[in-house]
Amino acid sequence: MNLAQTIPTLATAVAVTAAITDVRDRRIPNRLTYLAMVVGLVLQAAVHGWRGLLLGLVGGLLFGGVFLIFHLVRAMGAGDVKLAAALGCIIGPAGSWQVMFATAVAGGALAILVMVFTGRVLKTLRSTLAVVGFHAVHGLRTHPEVNMDNPAAVRLPYGLAFAAGTLYWAFLMPMWR
Repeated sequence: MNLAQTIPTLATAVAVTAAITDVRDRRIPNRLTYLAMVVGLVLQAAVHGWRGLLLGLVGGLLFGGVFLIFHLVRAMGAGDVKLAAALGCIIGPAGSWQVMFATAVAGGALAILVMVFTGRVLKTLRSTLAVVGFHAVHGLRTHPEVNMDNPAAVRLPYGLAFAAGTLYWAFLMPMWR
């Protein structure tokens, strides 16, 4: 295995570890995400030189920045944002777009499963429409009821979606190239 091949391996290891801790403890530890950011940047620099370091930084800002928007409106935890930034540092901006899309698809599938198995289909659809309407009028303000601070809200361990998206990117996408 050459050094460049360690990038998808590292990303997968980080995402799967985060998924396990997210499901088990409902949190993604800082020691995992911060260490992954540093190792990802060092790996990018080792593989691509100074340009790799820059690509890793851009990937972290891109992936983490998109998920930061969801955190600002209290729709996602800070651990998810730091995990996104860490994965971006590891895989760079091109991979970030791909993993971000695959993660969003996996997150949507996970949300549908949770919605169906908890019997909250109509309630979730109504809440989704209310959130969209709220943000269309009020911008990036936190919704008064549908947010992470509401103890009655159903929470998804989004680390699972990150793991699924990263696994897809690392192992299935190369088969389509």
